[in-house]
Amino acid sequence: MSLPDLSDFDAVVYDLDGTLVNLRVDWNDAAHDAALVLQDAGVDATSMDLWDMLDVADEAGVRDELERELASHERQGAWVSDLLPLADYLPDDGVPSGVCSLNAEDACRVALDVHDLSHHVDAVVGRDTVETRKPDPEPLLTTLDRIDADPDDAVFVGDSARDEVTAERAGVAFRYVGDGPSGV
Repeated sequence: MSLPDLSDFDAVVYDLDGTLVNLRVDWNDAAHDAALVLQDAGVDATSMDLWDMLDVADEAGVRDELERELASHERQGAWVSDLLPLADYLPDDGVPSGVCSLNAEDACRVALDVHDLSHHVDAVVGRDTVETRKPDPEPLLTTLDRIDADPDDAVFVGDSARDEVTAERAGVAFRYVGDGPSGV
């Protein structure tokens, strides 16, 4: 895997899972438990993925409960997460840094703490920090605002096509952590 050159930027925002760490989450178990939350609310989530379940949870009035369930799985996965090679460069990047993730903010903070990276990250924005989630630009722009960085001078580093679309919509440069997208 090749690492991106970030030297031309005044601020760097990283995706978390698949970029700095690998959260060990059993997503099938998480989806099963999320479906149970929806089932209790009278919603059949049999054919839904997690993103659909989150959208439906808003409509069913159980978003907070579903978020708690997913965040629990993510926090457990954060405690046993694996550090990825790009994380080694975080302490030495010399610029304001943030994390913008589809994972719950609390799980992001656990993973950063576990790997002693928290003091190198100036802002963390998770799926539950703002009203929208990637690929909407709001989470990335909020992260940049919190590190007092101009989108024109920053780069977003991620591992998925969704991350790339997020950067494009926010008007921010983008670099893949590896050789290309791992999925949308």
